[in-house]
Amino acid sequence: MGTRPVPRLVLLLLALAVLAFGAAGCGREDEDDPTNDVANAGNTTGEALSGRVIADGSSTVGPLTTAAAENFRADQAGINVEVGISGTGGGFERFCNGETDISNASRPIKDDEEVPICEENGIEYTEFQVAVDALTVVVNPENDWVDCLTTDQLATIWGPDAEGKVANWNQVDPSFPDQPLALAGPGTDSGTFDYFTDEINGEEGASRSDYTPSEDDNVIVQAVSGDPGALGYFGYTYYEENQDKLKALEIDGGEGCVAPSVDTARDGTYTPLARPLFIYVKNESLAKPEVRAFVEYYLNNLDTIAEQALYIPVPDEVAAENLSELEAAGA
Repeated sequence: MGTRPVPRLVLLLLALAVLAFGAAGCGREDEDDPTNDVANAGNTTGEALSGRVIADGSSTVGPLTTAAAENFRADQAGINVEVGISGTGGGFERFCNGETDISNASRPIKDDEEVPICEENGIEYTEFQVAVDALTVVVNPENDWVDCLTTDQLATIWGPDAEGKVANWNQVDPSFPDQPLALAGPGTDSGTFDYFTDEINGEEGASRSDYTPSEDDNVIVQAVSGDPGALGYFGYTYYEENQDKLKALEIDGGEGCVAPSVDTARDGTYTPLARPLFIYVKNESLAKPEVRAFVEYYLNNLDTIAEQALYIPVPDEVAAENLSELEAAGA
């Protein structure tokens, strides 16, 4: 959903500068240099390639794919990786119509809606999990009356029946103050919206509509940071980048209050709002050297890319499974 805050871009450019300096100082002929091993991880032939890779989809996964593309470009400047942000649903629509090579997704592809369209259009694909997310509920830092919400309270706030009725914090809990409740969240094309409504309201897409929706998570940041009574939700990385403007709430899914974090997302205690993040790659596209080189680089360097871009890396066994799936897809 839109552009990223400056700090991530600055870190990314600094990282690229370090890589470029190392390459210039040591020379690409030094086969023992681990920097060269990483740089060439996506190019098994070592040759310079050219071409175009088109990705689109989730605003949550998009910045991760963008970070992978920027790093990859340091080795393969002739390959142009284009990353669009149209939401998970919009990305799958383009993907299943054969318009893109990669679909970024913050939820699995829908068996009843999207899979049949891909099948009808002859689009075969492979799913890869590229990160873990802790969907994060945030309030204004001036909010001193709540540190934890139960999933039932979240449903009271966001359920379809709340529209036009739950407009004050004391309607969520009588112990909360008489403070107007302003809401901001992802738009309906977002996989984040799909996941949140399914887990919290019990039905995908079931939500009140009288809130500020946006496909740009930075708009949600601004809405919540600018109103003492505001509440919103989005992916964990956006909270990490805006901790000085926001307060993250702990969530009680029935086992007590748990804060969103790297550890709680990976160990499964941050329930039910921890979720996997994916890319879907068209198998036909993997036959193109430029696409395969990029995907190989992406999957071989998931830890580095995720940590650099402030995402939660996948467990080692998932990373290994990705590489096995990629090898099978190219068989």
